[in-house]
Amino acid sequence: MDNEALDLSVLASQRGANLSALACDPARTRGRRFAEPDAPTRNAFQRDRDRIVHSTAFRRLVYKTQVFLNHEGDLFRTRLTHSLEVAQLGRSIARTLGLHEDLVEAVALAHDLGHTPFGHAGQDALNECMRDHGGFEHNLQSLRVVDKLEERYPAFDGLNLSFETREGVLKHCSRANAEHLELTEPGGVGRRFIDRTQPSLEAQLCNVADAIAYNAHDIDDGVRSGLISTEQLLEVELFAHYHQQTLLEHPGLSQKPRRVLYETIRRMLSDQVYDVIDTTRQAVAQAGVRTLDEARLAGPLVAFSAEMKARSSELKKFLFVQLYRHPQVMHTTGQAQQAVQELFAAYMAQPSEMTADFAANADLHRSVADYIAGMTDRFALREHERLTGRKLL
Repeated sequence: MDNEALDLSVLASQRGANLSALACDPARTRGRRFAEPDAPTRNAFQRDRDRIVHSTAFRRLVYKTQVFLNHEGDLFRTRLTHSLEVAQLGRSIARTLGLHEDLVEAVALAHDLGHTPFGHAGQDALNECMRDHGGFEHNLQSLRVVDKLEERYPAFDGLNLSFETREGVLKHCSRANAEHLELTEPGGVGRRFIDRTQPSLEAQLCNVADAIAYNAHDIDDGVRSGLISTEQLLEVELFAHYHQQTLLEHPGLSQKPRRVLYETIRRMLSDQVYDVIDTTRQAVAQAGVRTLDEARLAGPLVAFSAEMKARSSELKKFLFVQLYRHPQVMHTTGQAQQAVQELFAAYMAQPSEMTADFAANADLHRSVADYIAGMTDRFALREHERLTGRKLL
C-alpha cells in the first residue's frame, strides 16, 4: 500500500470534509461519567472547551507562575497565557493533520488546571508534604479538578467532561495511580497506563505543542528578564540557526535585537510545527493504521523527527541549566517551597483556617493539598502572611 493512501488527509471520512479517520469523532465519544443530553448547537468537544473556559480553575491560571512569579513583570507568561499558546499551536497542527481542533483546544486549555501556585516549585513542595499520603502530581490533579473539585452543576461534581478530553488531560500517570483510577473507573482514563497503549492523536498532539510552546516562550521571558542573553543562546544550534537566518535576510535588524529575537523565535516555532506535521504523516504511513483504535495500539505517532527532537532537547537542557536553575530563580523557588510547606503545616494544625467544605473533608491531607493547589500565587502569599505573620517573596 503506498504512502499516499495512508496520508491523514486522504483518510478523511464522511464525518467532516477535513476530518481524518484517525481523529476522535464527537458523535462517537465514549461519553461522560454522568449521562447528559447532547447540546443542540455544540459538539461534545466544543461543550468541554466551553466548560473549561468558564471554570474557576481556568481563571486562576492568570495568577499562577510559569517561570517568573506574577508580580515580577506584567509581560512574563503565566499558566493562562501558556495554555492559550499551546491551544493555538495545537489547533494549527490539528487543522493540517485532519485531527479534531475542538478536542485539541479543550485538552490544551485544561492540561495545567491542576498546577499549584509557584509552578514546579510549588508542585515539588506539595509532593513532599504528601509523600506518605499518596503524593501530588499536577497532571493527576488536573483530572481531579475537572472530575471532582469544580462545583458548578447541581447533579454532579466536576465539569463532567467527555472521556476523550479527560484522557488528554491525564498526560502522565504512575502505575499505582493508574490502578487506583481503574478501581473507580474500570476501563477508564487510567487503563492505557496499565495496558501501555497510546491516547488519541489529539492528546499526543497537545503533548508536543506543550513542549514547543515551553521552549519558545521561555527563551522570550528569559531574555526579557535579563537572566539569559542572546549571546548565550547562540551556543544552542536550534536558536543559532534561525538567528543567523534572520540576520542574513534582514541585515537592517542588527541594531534591533528585540525584533531579531521575535523573528528567530517565530521561525523556530514554524519549523517545529512543520516538522511535527511531516513526521506524523510519515509515522502514520509507516504504521499502516487506518482507524483510531489501530492508532491507539501503535507507538506514539505525533512527534518530532529524530533531528528536531535532538535539537529541541539541547535547547531544553540549556534552559534548565541557564534559566530554571539560575541563582535568582532558585532563590525565588526556595522561598516559594517554604511558603507551600508552611501553609500545609498550618492548615493541618488548624483545618478551620480553610473554607468549611475543605475543612470538613475526612481525608484531611488530600483536602489540604487540594486547597493549596487551587490557590493563585498572590493568594498563597497573602494566606502565608496571615497564618505565619511573615512575608515571603
